[in-house]
Amino acid sequence: MEEQRNTQLVKDAYAAYGRGDVAAVLSCMSPQIEWELASVPGLSFTGKRKGSEQVAEYFRVADEARTLREFVPKEFIAQGNKVVVLGHGAYTVNATGRDFDSDWVHVFTIEDGHIAAFREFLDSHLAAEACQAKI
Repeated sequence: MEEQRNTQLVKDAYAAYGRGDVAAVLSCMSPQIEWELASVPGLSFTGKRKGSEQVAEYFRVADEARTLREFVPKEFIAQGNKVVVLGHGAYTVNATGRDFDSDWVHVFTIEDGHIAAFREFLDSHLAAEACQAKI
């Protein structure tokens, strides 16, 4: 039962993200959320953040830095307070106009009915290449 509730919370956050409703995404999170994406040179929104204010800033900066062409959560795996999501994304880096596609893994930790931690894993090499101007 806990796994189903946790998975539904994550699905609700993705649905809000798909609607562009950042406030609803943030309402799914703990105010002290720990947020981490692999650091990618050229993408200022990557790296670690803590707290819902910094995560709100992440969404603003990420939207300015890249255009999301595709974002598809495909598989949800839940155990205890963890929800792992396998998916695929396609992006354009706005500064260079270069595209990259990558499968990704999102790992959520749920505490007290809110997302307390988030980590993203994707092909950071492809992302870094897309940040470099074509020669």
